[in-house]
Amino acid sequence: MSARQLDDKSYHQFRTFLEQQCGIVLGENKQYLVKSRLAPLMAKFDVSSLSDLVARTLSPVERQLRAAVIDAMTTNETLWFRDEYPFELLKKRILPDFAKQRTPLKIWSAASSSGQEPYSIAMSVQEFKQRNPGAFPGGVQIIGTDISSTMLEHCKYGHYDSLALSRGLSAERKRQFFEPGENGMWKVKDAVKAMVNFRPINLLNSYSLMGRFDIVFIRNVLIYFSPEIKTQILAQIHGVLNNKGYLFLGASESLSGLNKNFDMLRCNPGIVYQKQ
Repeated sequence: MSARQLDDKSYHQFRTFLEQQCGIVLGENKQYLVKSRLAPLMAKFDVSSLSDLVARTLSPVERQLRAAVIDAMTTNETLWFRDEYPFELLKKRILPDFAKQRTPLKIWSAASSSGQEPYSIAMSVQEFKQRNPGAFPGGVQIIGTDISSTMLEHCKYGHYDSLALSRGLSAERKRQFFEPGENGMWKVKDAVKAMVNFRPINLLNSYSLMGRFDIVFIRNVLIYFSPEIKTQILAQIHGVLNNKGYLFLGASESLSGLNKNFDMLRCNPGIVYQKQ
């Protein structure tokens, strides 16, 4: 067997490990995904085969390796203003509901990856405030969370190359919300960065220390979890949402059969859920 192949026993052990640590459920035949994500770690950690890498990952004392493996398996592609409609709904329907409140509006972007979603939310709020002077006298707080420490550092740094900016960001928004950085990079302007606070969260753990929120974005995340874990996560989100708070899921996700404590609001286009 090639050093970059994974035997069935090791693969099944790794599937169990990943689900226990972060809730991600791998299918029976996703060895290719594990191979592509973990192979680059072999040289870094001086491991001769993927099976040996998995064996070491299962050891609780291998904290640095375990963190690197989870980073590799949970890092996902993202883009600015993904699907567009959630951000239009935010500006046209939801932000007006909260615009006059004197307490801070709190928004949570779960699984924020490399930062595009929470920063897109911040830009949407800025655009709304430009058209509605005096809105949100109590301020707006956006929390971006992720399980990956590597991704969180990238988010906090707020620098992106031209290729990353080309994915979903208009020329006008680039001009308004970014400025040139070093080595051809573009950096998020301070006024936008100041709106977002990033912190580590494992969605399998308690969210209570984060406080309560008016709006939660957990888009294109639940698809990776089992029905039982999805139900658990949604129950916890329901618990931290304020009364009549809003929940955004991914375009291909729904609450069907998972949670009856949200009302589905059909919009044109898109869907948003509201806490009962």
